Amino acid sequence: RDLGGWRAIGDARWSVDEGCILGQVGGGSQSFLVSERSFADFVLEVEVENERPGNSGIQVRSHQREDQRVFGYQVEIDPSARAWSGGIYDEARRGWLDDLEGDEAARAAFRPGGWNHFRIECRGPRIRTWVNGVACADLVDELDREGFIGLQVHSGRDTRVRWRNFVLREL
Repeated sequence: RDLGGWRAIGDARWSVDEGCILGQVGGGSQSFLVSERSFADFVLEVEVENERPGNSGIQVRSHQREDQRVFGYQVEIDPSARAWSGGIYDEARRGWLDDLEGDEAARAAFRPGGWNHFRIECRGPRIRTWVNGVACADLVDELDREGFIGLQVHSGRDTRVRWRNFVLREL
């Protein structure tokens, strides 16, 4: 209904539209809509639709530096031919931690231009992801065990993405 419980970082335009959170490129910088509280162990399920070909992501157990830069685990939303949706990237820190190179089933799970169901499970040091019911990433990493959840509008000029049907279950 509204963006209560979230705060914007960057210049993307965020709104509630037709029961969805809509993120659109603003001035072109990397932008996020992040939860006002932190989460540790949880299962997050959400549906995502890229209306334009731009890259996006879902931050989990993430943080913000004093210079406002967001960093932490990002579950990739990748409508490109590379098709790494569901892979885990360490935003503004170490880069790819669990990409989907060589995992054809996971790479085929995401449907560009339609609604896609993401399931993200964070339990202890383990983060697992599924896209449309297909297992994608399975990472064990001790660096961050809690942090905010965020939605990303990647830098550039061609990103418009919707998120709906959020279900968050703390474990």
